[in-house]
Amino acid sequence: MASVYGNIYSFFIGHHLVVVLNDYHSVREALVQQAEVFSDRPRVPIVSLLTREKGIVFAPYGPVWKQQRKFSHSILRHFGLGKLSLEPKIIEEFKYVKEEMQKHGEGPFNPFPIINNAVANIICSLSLGQRFDYTNSEFKKILNFMSRGLEVSLNSQLQLINICSWFYYLPFGPFKELRQIEKDITTFLKKIIRDHRESLDAENPQDFIDMYLLHVDEEKKNNSNSSFNDNYLFYIIGDLFIAGTDTTTNSLLWCLLYMSLNPGIQEKVYEEIERVIGADRAPSLTDKAQMPYTEATIMEVQRLTVVVPLSIPHMTSEKTVLLGYTIPKGTIILPNLWSLHRDPAIWEKPDDFYPNRFLDDQGQLIKKETFIPFGIGKRVCMGEQLAKMELFLMFVSLMQNFTFALPKDSKKPILTGKYGLTLAPHPFNLIISKR
Repeated sequence: MASVYGNIYSFFIGHHLVVVLNDYHSVREALVQQAEVFSDRPRVPIVSLLTREKGIVFAPYGPVWKQQRKFSHSILRHFGLGKLSLEPKIIEEFKYVKEEMQKHGEGPFNPFPIINNAVANIICSLSLGQRFDYTNSEFKKILNFMSRGLEVSLNSQLQLINICSWFYYLPFGPFKELRQIEKDITTFLKKIIRDHRESLDAENPQDFIDMYLLHVDEEKKNNSNSSFNDNYLFYIIGDLFIAGTDTTTNSLLWCLLYMSLNPGIQEKVYEEIERVIGADRAPSLTDKAQMPYTEATIMEVQRLTVVVPLSIPHMTSEKTVLLGYTIPKGTIILPNLWSLHRDPAIWEKPDDFYPNRFLDDQGQLIKKETFIPFGIGKRVCMGEQLAKMELFLMFVSLMQNFTFALPKDSKKPILTGKYGLTLAPHPFNLIISKR
């Protein structure tokens, strides 16, 4: 549509005006230069019913959101980059991934459940202070609920809730299923928060929940109207799970798929790993600086497969003018990150998989400001640092240990992806051989 109507165009969904921003210039102008106006979220009934407009991802923009995001971000930084470094947890988790993959021997297998379990476990250790065995029935159930919940929410019948919100309470079909899923996830997370409450040690907070609960207690003393409470924490943990599992899982799966399709590039990544890390030592974030080709490869996968292709919808909180267009208050804004990362004006041969586009003549990494898979502005992905750590350490560990290929007789995978809340690859099987 942008090729017909230009980089900023609009249409109506029902009576809602939607404006799509298709290039870096307009996205930056809106989300960075006019951040205060463009950082709200549209009120979507199904989302409001499930999140009660709390949490970080979907909550409306305002003072409460700012406080909650700032504090949550500082906890993530504390655990990711602070003394309770997350790196050993990611490396530890990879041992289980390796073990699971090796069970399949030379035979083809679907990597999705293994990668999904691992990524979810990293979020678990960060936020809940524990990891779960992949066979743990409670853990499997919750992961299934989460992916099923996302699937049914995007199912056509449930969209009726957005037209008439009381449909949410219908006692049959996907409506009933969604309420049950919500109930089960709520029970699971609230029990974990309760357990943390009981074992809270102010001197020694172990994870995200502990830090948050201590802050709640602190606030109670000083500020009776504080937005920090156990209930709000529940919605933030839900956000961390849903936003932190689905996206990173899909990024890693896309990496494996592109490596299987490009054995030459896979070999070059392995050569760099062998040169910098060797075969026996586990990778560390300190290796990143000496591994520009590996980083460029991850970035190129992210560029081609932006896992949140239309970002999460924004909304204008007041009337404004954007690059000559008047945009009314309450307009839904879709930053089209997909088209921005395939814009021929910025990227040469944008549809080709070519990691070298992120490297200079000396083979050093080039930071491109037009590469924004995590979004930009006030609503930039809160877990960006965490995701980059996970992607790097998991990807390098996988490449260091295995060669990935597609089964001999398999059809060439479709590379367009399945669009849900995120862009997931269509299911595919892999075969591995040990390095």
